[in-house]
Amino acid sequence: MREIVLDTETTGFEPSEGHRIVEIGAVELFNHLPTGRTYHQYINPERSMPKEAFEVHGLGDEHLRDKPVFANIGQAFLDFIGDAQLVIHNAAFDMKFLNFELDRAAMPKLPAARATDTLMIARQKFPGSPASLDALCRRFGVDNSMREKHGALLDSEILAEVYLELIGGRQPDFALNTAAQTQSRDALANGTEWRPRPRPEPLPPRITDQELADHQAFVEKMGAAALWAKRG
Repeated sequence: MREIVLDTETTGFEPSEGHRIVEIGAVELFNHLPTGRTYHQYINPERSMPKEAFEVHGLGDEHLRDKPVFANIGQAFLDFIGDAQLVIHNAAFDMKFLNFELDRAAMPKLPAARATDTLMIARQKFPGSPASLDALCRRFGVDNSMREKHGALLDSEILAEVYLELIGGRQPDFALNTAAQTQSRDALANGTEWRPRPRPEPLPPRITDQELADHQAFVEKMGAAALWAKRG
């Protein structure tokens, strides 16, 4: 199962008020394991950055001025996510901005059912407790020390770890080993679900010679009337 953990940064809260996306970050998971594939893009919002938004993510007009507009990167974004389920914290916020930008660029919008909302999962699992990304990092012991300001790719990477905790516990090695990453990527490239490979050599038997001899002696005592000695 392929999933994309996703986050956006914006100029404000409502696209209907003229606010736009300025950054998208995404992390690919396959069968709840990271493949190492990510997507990251800064976007020119074609408007000035409000002071309040700049204080959240630190992305100002000068930094974004030479970045592409959404219409020029929208297809690359859609190609990356493909038909995967999207994992988003407070999904309604990001989805309304993504669909606003996609609609504005005359591209297909994303159905609401494509989004798994980790904020809703956290509120259902821990009713009455704080459910912000920072609060969940504290609860699960996820390192977010580099999160001085919001950043779409960093937040996606952190959210991926939090998501795995929410659905039943982090994998023993979230970073994976090279062989596992290669198998996941090969499976995705071939359009097939990964299956374990057969052992190159069979495991050696664990029964000792003495145990085999004792078993044979026991069978011989049963005689020809034993059920397994009969032929159908």
